[in-house]
Amino acid sequence: MVLNDSSSLLAHLRTRRSGKPRDMAAPGPGPEQLDAMIEIAARTPDHGKLFPWRFVIVPRAARAALGEKLVAILRGEKADCTARDEEAAIQFANQAPALVVVLSAPVVPHKIPVWEQELSAGAVCMNLLHAAHAMGFAGAWITGWAAYSDAVRDLFGAAPQKIAGFVFIGTPAAPLEERPRPSLSEIAHKWNPGYGPAA
Repeated sequence: MVLNDSSSLLAHLRTRRSGKPRDMAAPGPGPEQLDAMIEIAARTPDHGKLFPWRFVIVPRAARAALGEKLVAILRGEKADCTARDEEAAIQFANQAPALVVVLSAPVVPHKIPVWEQELSAGAVCMNLLHAAHAMGFAGAWITGWAAYSDAVRDLFGAAPQKIAGFVFIGTPAAPLEERPRPSLSEIAHKWNPGYGPAA
């Protein structure tokens, strides 16, 4: 099977596959392509038209500085931080040609529940991947410890915002490999009004 087959929209949706950021090489998307990806990502379900998400592009020239800041935060948050942990943080910041940090930015207080606004932020991340793959690149939506650190979040935004994900984009330097997928019978069931939740 050809992964990220762009011959048709259905083929793309059936074969979409993330890449590994460490296996992404140049070329990455140019500024205009990255802007176009973000415009596509923003065309996502958004109850209330609140735009409860933000995009922060981390330029290639700023990646080393990001790595240094991640290391400093890691040292402060992880008492048993090792040199290997620090190397991993630097590698995380510097992998793949392009990096977009997606923030969940709920409008509060508002009649639209925060949960719905956060779901919209997740949909934005997925749309950003679709846009990257449709343009011939590989993308990956990553979280990890940095996504749950308030100090890291403060590098890009402020509470009550949260990091929905780090989206890395580049050209695959290694073949994409399919991952295990559930069978339809495992994840989809017909509802029967005479019974409770499906097992």
